[in-house]
Amino acid sequence: MTQADIQTIRLTNGKTANVHTQLFINNEFVPGHGPLIETINPANEEVICKVHSADENDVNLAVESAYNCYYNTWRKVAPAERGRLLNKLADLMERDKDEIAILDAVDNGKSFVIARDVDVTESIGCYRYFAGWADKIHGKTIDTTFDKMCYTRHESLGVVGAVVPWNYPTMMAGWKFAPALATGNCIVLKSSEVTPLATLKFGELVKEAGFPAGVVNIITGYGHTTGNYLSAHPKISKMAFTGSTVTGRKIMESSAGSNLKKLQLELGGKSAQIVLADADLASSAYWACGGIFNNHGQSCNAGSRIFVHESVHDKFVELFIEETKKLKLGDPFDDETFQGPQINKSQFDKILNYIEIGKKEGAKVAYGGKRWGNKGYFIEPTVLINCTNDMRVMREEIFGPVVAIGTFKTIDEAIDLANDSDYGLAGGVYTQNLDDAIKVTNEVRAGTMWVNCYDVFDQSTPFGGYKQSGFGKELGKYALHEYTQVKVVKIQLQSKI
Repeated sequence: MTQADIQTIRLTNGKTANVHTQLFINNEFVPGHGPLIETINPANEEVICKVHSADENDVNLAVESAYNCYYNTWRKVAPAERGRLLNKLADLMERDKDEIAILDAVDNGKSFVIARDVDVTESIGCYRYFAGWADKIHGKTIDTTFDKMCYTRHESLGVVGAVVPWNYPTMMAGWKFAPALATGNCIVLKSSEVTPLATLKFGELVKEAGFPAGVVNIITGYGHTTGNYLSAHPKISKMAFTGSTVTGRKIMESSAGSNLKKLQLELGGKSAQIVLADADLASSAYWACGGIFNNHGQSCNAGSRIFVHESVHDKFVELFIEETKKLKLGDPFDDETFQGPQINKSQFDKILNYIEIGKKEGAKVAYGGKRWGNKGYFIEPTVLINCTNDMRVMREEIFGPVVAIGTFKTIDEAIDLANDSDYGLAGGVYTQNLDDAIKVTNEVRAGTMWVNCYDVFDQSTPFGGYKQSGFGKELGKYALHEYTQVKVVKIQLQSKI
């Protein structure tokens, strides 16, 4: 680590923070040889700093570092020791919780309080959860014939490549790092070029925790260059990706064209929330509001389509708008802020354009719909009503604080509307009838269904999508299967002539 690597940045609250700007390879921060990338503070549109990016040679250096470490060192480390190191890493994250949250807030625009109390806190829990699994991963003994012994081994894959998005920089990295390391893999992770700062800070903690050099490597760069080099590399055994469906398809192509590496893809969504006639409307409005507007609407599982029974539509919309009005927009370092800016100018323009598209298609803006303030990429939380399922705002992922609300007459119609989508990441239903709740959750084709709540996560609960929202599970025991492979061993006990 050199002083040239560390830069001091000024926050919107007048305080300062230190950031790493180079790549983390083989337990050292080293220069990248790709173009320098400006990272922008979305709250004031100013350049925070410039970070290094990885070219093809840098990617190869990171992969070779991980590959050599895996075969020479890491795969021989006792599982209990892997667990100890993960717990040590969690301890260091706990110590530096505020600093990590500051980097997420300035880089991403999310509320510092939410980044600290939700993103970083839940990430620490994720590392501790998988640390507990490290020495509990084992196979089975299988009875076959009397003269043979047969058993299975759950073995690590080798070097995992991971690509994480900009919306949850610390959390999405944790969802990849924790199970990969617990199961005995080494990893090369590409942070988003838009929000690299907190992820690079993580490299500093990895070294301090005592992980062998090469176990964790962190690079950044653009998806079409750095990401492509990583996903096509022949020594990568698996790619774990969270991001758009378009990019997920490209990673599948890279896998097919290189070494048929294992894939885990958590992609886009257009999740539906269904409000039945008997729902507690005040509670439903509260949860449904958070379900779309959490993280500024920049969540793949955001409940951006709401279908409300026609008999309670007007009352629900009234209550929903009341909840929306409670959301405070503003400086991410104001303790009262719930919604900060959108991530960048491109996303800002895209969201405002979708609002105009919705209006042209016949939707009515019941609340919001405009830019907030005159500096930063802030957009008012926006409520569109009179929406039908053929509208683009009902079918395409907006990835912003925009909700489209429509109506239905019967439960079967609501289920059909929810399923009329290319995506199947998540969904929710609000009702006081257990039979109806079970019917809806059984029949909506989505990887996660919430009942009378939304956007509730826990590190022990698997998460992943159906259809074009991807495949594979993150979190929980199910995630262990994504980072291991099963070997069968058969031993002849008696020689036969």
